[in-house]
Amino acid sequence: MSERLLKGIGVSPGIAVGPAVVVRWTMPDVPHRVVPRSQVEKEVRRLRAAVRDVRRYIQALKAKAEDRAGVDEARIFDAQVLMLEDKQFLAGVADLIRENHLTAEKAFEFKALEVRDMWAASGSPRLKDRLADFTGVAVRVIEHLMHRGADELWEGITQPSVVVARELGPGLTVQLDREHVTGLVSEEGTRTSHAAILAHSIGIPAVFGVAGALERIGPGTMLVMDGTRGTVLLHPTPSEIAEARSREQRRRALAAQLEEVVDQPAVTTDGVRIVLRGNVDLPDEIRAAQQHRAEGVGLLRTEFLITGHSALPTEDEQAEYFRRVGEAFPGHPVVVRTYDLGGDKLPAPFRAPSETNPQLGWRAIRVCLDRPDIFRTQVRAALRAAKHADIWLMIPLVTRLDELDRTRAIVAEEAARLAAEGVEAAASIPVGVMVETPAAAINADRFAESAEFLSVGTNDLTQYTLVVDRGNARLADRFTPHDPSVLRLLKMVADAARAAGKPASVCGEMASEPLSAFLLIGLGYETLSVAPPALPLVKWTVRQVSAARARAAAEQALAARTADDALDLLRLALAEAVDLKLLDPDARLPAGRRSASLNV
Repeated sequence: MSERLLKGIGVSPGIAVGPAVVVRWTMPDVPHRVVPRSQVEKEVRRLRAAVRDVRRYIQALKAKAEDRAGVDEARIFDAQVLMLEDKQFLAGVADLIRENHLTAEKAFEFKALEVRDMWAASGSPRLKDRLADFTGVAVRVIEHLMHRGADELWEGITQPSVVVARELGPGLTVQLDREHVTGLVSEEGTRTSHAAILAHSIGIPAVFGVAGALERIGPGTMLVMDGTRGTVLLHPTPSEIAEARSREQRRRALAAQLEEVVDQPAVTTDGVRIVLRGNVDLPDEIRAAQQHRAEGVGLLRTEFLITGHSALPTEDEQAEYFRRVGEAFPGHPVVVRTYDLGGDKLPAPFRAPSETNPQLGWRAIRVCLDRPDIFRTQVRAALRAAKHADIWLMIPLVTRLDELDRTRAIVAEEAARLAAEGVEAAASIPVGVMVETPAAAINADRFAESAEFLSVGTNDLTQYTLVVDRGNARLADRFTPHDPSVLRLLKMVADAARAAGKPASVCGEMASEPLSAFLLIGLGYETLSVAPPALPLVKWTVRQVSAARARAAAEQALAARTADDALDLLRLALAEAVDLKLLDPDARLPAGRRSASLNV
């Protein structure tokens, strides 16, 4: 099956079965043509008229999105309007027309390709996600100038089909006929791309980031795509189609149960209250965290404010953003992680010398303490926002106690300076440590003496503990947070925080997986920060299990010799309370073990 199975990112749950309809939605080829000098201003007027017409078209798409996906999701198209009417961009197109006597469509194509190349080279995940939006706008304008229509893409779809494309923008997604388009497969895109958000809201299963999809999938190829697993199966057999439809029935049954628990508290069967917060990478995720009743934000990433931009964000811009997020979760904390820059995330405003091993180099809190001009601005913004909302500050990749001490000193200094300046701001703010290194985990008891809270980032903690690059496909089977060495460090941090009377949480991807959440509860964590789409499933799992069962399972996992043994023990324990087929269609209980024998 491996030759027929393509893998990507599941961005909208559900299973679709049907023939492939291959859509090639790309920048059109524009013939190179010059116009006489006397026609130059006419081309500029054509450009302006096309922008006006496309703006009206996008507004119509927004209205359609409001009906199909909701008012909040429809605001996605406001971003397209801003791209379309960007004064600097349009001035650049007009200059090309006037200076080179180009047609409006050719000048627009030149400028659009220049912007696409710049965004692609920035390395910014946020800009990469928005490339599809920009391409959609550019294609609309160019097609309009060339007197073509782009809507005929869907006219040939007359039976339930799976659309396959290199890239899908929200303008295409919102027009899909749900009766005929049962699924989406795209080579580009992530969970936070606007097309993914709309597909999820409309209810169309989708898998994005499928490398080589257009090369492997021809028109009419029969597909089974699973938007939960993130897989696309080519040429399925009748039994494989039947099994997929059975999985979809189980998924829908679970979805109905998840809807019932959205407004229920996350409490185990033996009465232990678990706090579930949301991880927010981009502003788009705030709404999802709210809808799934996140009790605040356990990890507010701030890199999008700086990466891919030509200028650093101002203090006012950051304060407004932190305040907006804080006010979205009244009565709950929002944990702002200070810039995790460096490594592969250096911003455009400054560049550092290349490093042989950037993940072990100048990054995160090291960059912030070495660049107080950037760091102090962010600290002041957090203090100002904390006057209006419950804002906490968390420093990443801490390895030494003095990094915490220096950060606390900067916070105190900036609080005093804001007060002296008469600026409305909080007098103090909770400062916590993100435990991502073995050094921080081993010293957790000492960090807990000074920090107001601890939060574990399991992705980096696993990477640094096991000496495995989490992006190395060759070592993928070695990258597991369930390795006994990682579990011991997790237990060490939880115990240290409890002994000091300080809160401890987990905000890595591990907290978003039901089996791992069960383990973390057993290790002593009562606060988990979860990817917003995973919140309902994690809450449902919490409500099915007892903390006592979780503790017994965690003790056995800690004593295991390998990660596989630890996972076997956890599956056995969880299977006593939950049908694992609901959580993971591929789940298999280890052979030869009939009971977890936990005696709880």
